[in-house]
Amino acid sequence: MSLKETVIINGSFITMDPEQPYIEGVMVIKGDRIDYIGPNMPKKAEEYAQVVDGRHKIYMPGLVNTHGHAAMTLLRGVGDDLALQVWLEEKMWPNEAKFTSEDVKWSTMLAVLEMLKGGTTCFVDMYDHMNEVALAVEQSGMRGCLTRGVIGLCSPEEQSAKLAEAMQFARDWHGKADGRITTMMAPHAAYTCPPEYIERIVAAAHELNLPLHTHMSETAAEVEQNVKQYGCRPPEHLAKLGVFSRPCLVAHGVHLTDEEITLLKEYDVRVSHNPGSNLKLASGVARVPEMLRAGIKVSLGTDGAASNNNLDMFEEMRLAALIHKGVSGDPVSIPAEQALRMGTVDGARSIWLDEVGVLKAGMKADFIALDADQPHLLPKSNYISHVVYSASAKDVTDVYVNGTQVVSGGQCLTLDEEKIKAEFRQRFSALLG
Repeated sequence: MSLKETVIINGSFITMDPEQPYIEGVMVIKGDRIDYIGPNMPKKAEEYAQVVDGRHKIYMPGLVNTHGHAAMTLLRGVGDDLALQVWLEEKMWPNEAKFTSEDVKWSTMLAVLEMLKGGTTCFVDMYDHMNEVALAVEQSGMRGCLTRGVIGLCSPEEQSAKLAEAMQFARDWHGKADGRITTMMAPHAAYTCPPEYIERIVAAAHELNLPLHTHMSETAAEVEQNVKQYGCRPPEHLAKLGVFSRPCLVAHGVHLTDEEITLLKEYDVRVSHNPGSNLKLASGVARVPEMLRAGIKVSLGTDGAASNNNLDMFEEMRLAALIHKGVSGDPVSIPAEQALRMGTVDGARSIWLDEVGVLKAGMKADFIALDADQPHLLPKSNYISHVVYSASAKDVTDVYVNGTQVVSGGQCLTLDEEKIKAEFRQRFSALLG
């Protein structure tokens, strides 16, 4: 059976392909892939199953959110304006301990809805009740790189149960949902997992042939605590425990020395930069320009909605481009194109997805469209600049993942938005209302 083809005509395409970074013209989607992108129609319009007029739209790769906790939408606005440890120990952990699988289901559904409508086509999630998260990803049509995050501040029996659950989740879901779901193993952080427990998680990652994901060097207090407790800073500590012996993505990396940046590069550790969350929790500003100069793969994440407080990746790109200019005094420290790469293709590569993040023939058809016919996106001068410095999640009109349209005209086609909002409100009222 031949695959039906969709052609988008009259489009303005930001491709993230160095050979053709910007194209005015046509893109053909065949099955789950881009079949052609270029200035001219490969064949007559009537030969396509669907013709989409892309006039006044900006097309670009879908955004990739490389660190978050989707179910924390339920705690949005709960515990604002606090330092990280106070926020965690007094506001987050006590409330999260009450979460049921239904709480996680509907709060994740809300997060997925927010992300999809805002142009995020793939996200990393570290949480509990992860079967519910995987089911939400499966139903929504988006991509997810999912991991059952484990905190080891508990009895040996509980540690073993959590690890077994994390391994079973990975076995059950890796490669599922037409390949849209991948998995990782995730010790929450060095300050929440004893060394021997981290070593067990590393061994499990080797056994399952999976990457690792963890929080690292988010605050100065965390670094100081690590030195007092283990005699070294977090990167050296994790390296000794074998964490970097696996492909590894660390979240935050705010407080790094030159030597630690060299260490991360040596082990090809990827870093998820979360500027919004880091600013809100006053954790600091990561040394992203130095990491990039060292050749480290740096991507962008929103973190959870309780520390951001939205899941708008356009905002993260803009913050990444702006705060490093302000801190360094160098206006070219993170150019717009670099910030856009961090939010798209470098995000995909940071989670070992090699077939998304670029609009190019042969790549997976994960892309979004923005309404360019708006005052704040005129004139048609530099769309890369406009996307980073002017656009927001609310400008997204259409979203495709794996060649399937999942958002049309700002409306999600795969999820019942009103039902999700109603169920979410009910969960919030029962938990905190």
